[in-house]
Amino acid sequence: MVTDAHQLERRGAIMRILREGQVRRQQDLVRLLRKTGHEVTQSSISRDLRDLGVLKASGRYVLPPEELTRTNGDFATLAQFVRQLRLAGPTLTVLRTTIGAAQSVAVAIDRAEWPEVAGTLSGDDTIFIATANAGARDQLVGRLRALFPV
Repeated sequence: MVTDAHQLERRGAIMRILREGQVRRQQDLVRLLRKTGHEVTQSSISRDLRDLGVLKASGRYVLPPEELTRTNGDFATLAQFVRQLRLAGPTLTVLRTTIGAAQSVAVAIDRAEWPEVAGTLSGDDTIFIATANAGARDQLVGRLRALFPV
């Protein structure tokens, strides 16, 4: 039986591994954890990834947006997934991302709780960001262009 201390230690190791490199498959993560002395199965890793909120974007595992923000202080890690910013009327902004990354970027925007954002809606590679008016949209666009140089 795995104790809470072992689980916390293993999850900490998962976070370190994901911060330090690109992991594309759970089996790779199992192998890396075993190298550091953690006896794990793929099913336990799957549960850990789910419980930690780890996302898969552009074919690799990435830390959840709140962890990225905590460790990096900004959206720098997510910027690599943003491809285009477009305006769609006075209160709607559209961000295009790499396939599979839109939800991760949208969650980070939602959790940032920017006052100009009324809400987000994301698909696989597109995010719609609603604002209350054109002034709020302009403020949002300035913020997004500073974060995501597209």
